[in-house]
Amino acid sequence: MKVLILGGTGSIGTAVTHELARNGHHVTGLSRSAASDRKLEAMGARPLRGDLRRPGSWVGEVIGTDALIQLAATFDDGMAQADTAAITAILRQAALRPEPLRLLYTGGCWLYGATGSRVADEASPMRPIKPFAWMQENSQKVLASPALSAAAVHPAMVYHEGGGAFSRYLEAARDGQPFEIWGSITTRWPLIHRADLARAYRLLLERPQLTGHFNASAETGVPVSEITGEIARRHGHDAGYVVRSLKHVLIKYGAWAEGPALDQQMAAGRLPRLTGWKVQHSSFRTAHF
Repeated sequence: MKVLILGGTGSIGTAVTHELARNGHHVTGLSRSAASDRKLEAMGARPLRGDLRRPGSWVGEVIGTDALIQLAATFDDGMAQADTAAITAILRQAALRPEPLRLLYTGGCWLYGATGSRVADEASPMRPIKPFAWMQENSQKVLASPALSAAAVHPAMVYHEGGGAFSRYLEAARDGQPFEIWGSITTRWPLIHRADLARAYRLLLERPQLTGHFNASAETGVPVSEITGEIARRHGHDAGYVVRSLKHVLIKYGAWAEGPALDQQMAAGRLPRLTGWKVQHSSFRTAHF
């Protein structure tokens, strides 16, 4: 398939680009710099210069491609506007095609809000935290469009060799500093390794008849205490920590910081059943990071 990836050089996008290219797909990645060009080319993808925030420069590619994966995020105050502009332009361009465009839109576990003892599945109501409410709205737009064959992928907290969701804790362990815990040490995170997530994207991409919401989670909910305990064990850290209130982290890091403070559990129900997806990293304890 000819695939256009927005965000193909990001933390998740890098793994998805690798996965698609090595499985025979022809990947084009949106790029904003020469460094990103080189990174995409090294992974076997074709760079396409453009900016997510200015879709006019790249959206014409939609006409000649089989599928599009939206993984890009600006992570600034204009994040919602950038995503909405991109989705609006994609919908307009897709309407000009003779057949529906396969589109995978990236949501996330934070769209379910705090779940506590409840395990969120694809049928669970969404209660997104305020900074990401736009993500639910845009996923609804793509799923409802007759110009698309769309699926919304909701990854758990993503970790990988470089850290990912574990990065703050790994940095503290290496520097001999106490772990900074947001909210509570008993907070649970659903987890997934990015290699398993990349495979989920590929399997869904290759099955355009599958639409709707798909959770991607390998571990339903792992307490932060267990994550920091494992990192401490690996790095000779004393496992000391300080707890920061939600108010503190919101002031210091911004509204998005509510996400990692959520006590969540989330399961992948539809992916294994409908695509045969199986995770290789069923426990974060066996992975390299």
